[in-house]
Amino acid sequence: MALPVPSPRVPLPAKVGSALWYERKLGWATVPGPPVALLTGLRFDVLELPADAGAAVLRRIDAAGTGPVARAAGRMRLLVAAGSADELPGLLDWLEWGGIALDLTATGTDGRMTAPEPPGGATGPRGPQGPRGPTGAARRGGGGAGSGRPGAEQGAAVWLRPPEPGREVEPTLPALTHFGHGPGGSAGLGDRGGGVPDLVRLVDTAATECHRARLLRGESTGTKSQPLAFS
Repeated sequence: MALPVPSPRVPLPAKVGSALWYERKLGWATVPGPPVALLTGLRFDVLELPADAGAAVLRRIDAAGTGPVARAAGRMRLLVAAGSADELPGLLDWLEWGGIALDLTATGTDGRMTAPEPPGGATGPRGPQGPRGPTGAARRGGGGAGSGRPGAEQGAAVWLRPPEPGREVEPTLPALTHFGHGPGGSAGLGDRGGGVPDLVRLVDTAATECHRARLLRGESTGTKSQPLAFS
C-alpha cells in the first residue's frame, strides 16, 4: 500500500516572520498585517518628521544621541522614550517653536508604526543589510537620505539606525532629563541614569531642521514670504 505523500510545506510569509522577530528578539508588541505594525506607547513613542529634515538631524546628532531610526514613504521616524508624545507640545512651546508650522509630530499611546524589515534581512526576501555610513544611515548613492537601503526609494519602511536584538531599547531612547537642555536643566544626567540621550536636544534640532527644510522648499517653489533664518 502506497503511503500518501505529504504536501510540501509552504514557507511563512515574510510579514509573519517579521512580527515574530520583533516579538521574540526585541519583546515589542506587534499588530498583524499586512503590513505588520509596532505598537507605540508601550516601550517607545515615535517622533516623525519629513525625511529631508530627518537626514539633517542625523548629520548633526550621531547614533549615541538618538534611539533607533526608521524611514518610510518620505518620513523619518525616531524612536523616543514612552510618554514623550505627550510632552512634545509643551516642549515645543518651551523651546519657542510653538505656533510655527513644522510638520513635526509624535505618536504615543494606542498608536502604531509600520514595522520596517528586520535589520540584516533576518526574515525578509531582500537579503542582508547594506554597508552603513558614519551617521548610522545606510550609505547612499544619488538618491535621498537612506536611499542606499533596498526599498527606501519605493517608500518601504527600512531601518537607518536599527535596534539591537538582545538589548533593552529603553536606555537608548531620548528622554527628558533631570538636568537636560530643557525644562529639567543641563545635559547629561537622565531620569534613568547618566548617558541617556537628551530628548530636548533632539526635539530642538528636529524643529530647527523642519523649519529650515520648509523654508528651503518654499524658496524652491518661488515662495518668499519669510526670509531664511539660518546662517
